[in-house]
Amino acid sequence: MGEREEDDKEAWLQLRPVEPLPSQCCGAGCSPCVFDLYQRDLARWEAARASKDRSLLGGKESQSCPSKLSPETFLAFRISAVDKLTKDTYRVRFALPRNSQLGLRPGQHLILRGIIDDLEIQRAYTPISPANAEGYFEVLIKCYQTGLMSRYVESWRAGDTAFWRGPFGGFFYKPNQYGELLMLAAGTGLAPMVPILHSITDNADDETFITLVGCFKTFEGIYLKAFLQEQARFWNVRIFFVLSQMRKLTLRGEVTSPCQCC
Repeated sequence: MGEREEDDKEAWLQLRPVEPLPSQCCGAGCSPCVFDLYQRDLARWEAARASKDRSLLGGKESQSCPSKLSPETFLAFRISAVDKLTKDTYRVRFALPRNSQLGLRPGQHLILRGIIDDLEIQRAYTPISPANAEGYFEVLIKCYQTGLMSRYVESWRAGDTAFWRGPFGGFFYKPNQYGELLMLAAGTGLAPMVPILHSITDNADDETFITLVGCFKTFEGIYLKAFLQEQARFWNVRIFFVLSQMRKLTLRGEVTSPCQCC
C-alpha cells in the first residue's frame, strides 16, 4: 500500500507545472504574463491533486493552425514566406486557415515563443500586416549577433511552424480619436506604427493627420521604404527619415540634409 502511494505521489509531482525562467518573460508587461499562467496552472494542479482528479488539469496547446488567438495558450502558425530585407532583418509571413483574419486591433501585439539549447525564450512583436488582412499576418524582426531569439528566427524556413499567443496591448486606435498623431520610430520600432497607418489610410472617413519620423542608419537601410513612400502620397500623411550615418543625400540631383521628407 505504501509503495502504491509513493508511486502516486511521484506521478503527481511529474504533473506539477514548471516555474518559468526569467528568459521566458518578454518584459513587455503582458497580461497574462507567463508567471500569471504559472500561478494559474499551479493552483489548478494543487486542486486536482487534492481531489485526485486529473481531469481538472488544463489541456495541451494546439499543434495545428488555429482559427482564434488565445492570450493564455501558444498556438501553432505555419510560416509561408521568409523575406530577408537587410543583412539582419526579416519580414516573415504566417498562414491563417480559411482566409481568416488574425483578430488584432491596431496597436496590439503578440508573444513569440522560441527554444534554443533547451532554453525557452519569449519576445513581443507587432504584426505589420493590415488588421483586416485575410489568410495571413506578417512580422518584422531584426536579428542580433548575440540574441537567443535571433538564432531561432534565423533558422526559420517556409513550411516551419512557430508558436504565438495574444493579443496584448492596452492602446487601441479609434478612427478620428485624435486630430493629429506624431509617430517617432527607430529601426524595427517602426512595426507598431504600420498597422495604425494602414487603419487610417484605408478608411476614407478617418481624417486623422499623421506625422511619422523614422530614424535609420542609412537611406538604403530604411525598412518598408516602398510602403512608406506610398503612404506619404495620402493628403494627411507626412513622413520624415532621419539618418545617422549619412551626411549628404542626393535625390533628383539635389544635395539634401540627413533629415529627408519622404
